[in-house]
Amino acid sequence: MAETASIPQLICELCRQFYELGWVSGTGGGISIRGDEGIYMAPSGVQKERIAPEDVYLLDASDLGQCRVLRAPAADGLRVSECQPLFYNAYRDRGAGAVIHSHSIWAVLAARLSVPHGGAGVFVTEGLEMQKGLRGKGCFERVEVPIIRNTPREAELTDSMAEVMRAYPDVDAVIVAGHGVYVWGETWVQAKTQAECYDYLFRAAVEAHRLGLPLQLPDEPTSPINIDSDDGPEDPPRGWRR
Repeated sequence: MAETASIPQLICELCRQFYELGWVSGTGGGISIRGDEGIYMAPSGVQKERIAPEDVYLLDASDLGQCRVLRAPAADGLRVSECQPLFYNAYRDRGAGAVIHSHSIWAVLAARLSVPHGGAGVFVTEGLEMQKGLRGKGCFERVEVPIIRNTPREAELTDSMAEVMRAYPDVDAVIVAGHGVYVWGETWVQAKTQAECYDYLFRAAVEAHRLGLPLQLPDEPTSPINIDSDDGPEDPPRGWRR
């Protein structure tokens, strides 16, 4: 299948998957993918799980300082995504090949746990295996994801997002307090992988808080119990076999 047909179709398929995950419900969220012809972008203000390939915009990628439409949908009432200038931050400053905007409840709650008053700050995670799905990260590293304040209009987030992207060059995500998260990657596969891994980490933090578990690793790891030593329990747990 030619790229001009495959990328819009891919965007529609991904939007349906993201709808099932709760990332693009209520017309929120979005996705864009960079191709040879330009930047393909889902429209704004529509139910993302119901868009068709012909509803996807094609924007000029030669000048990321402005939004120039190369091909617009024929259907009435569609408009360029409100996320466009924020997507362009990742294309221009990080050389991204795809950007995903999720309205995941886990991103919103994880940000609220990190910054209770809903302002700017940092979400921190460490010691979780899914961190290995993030660019350049290991499971025992400390991962810090910047959180920016929300604004009435999405485009008003552009400058604050660009600022924290420069401050956190090793992270491919920015959380918007009370709103959602932007995640990007070199390809759509990497962007999707990282978006799924971040969502897992956000949910893990929320569930850990619910269970009263610490969100970060202790400074000094505890010594494991040697089940063969005299210091261990006299009776092993039920179902345990030596």
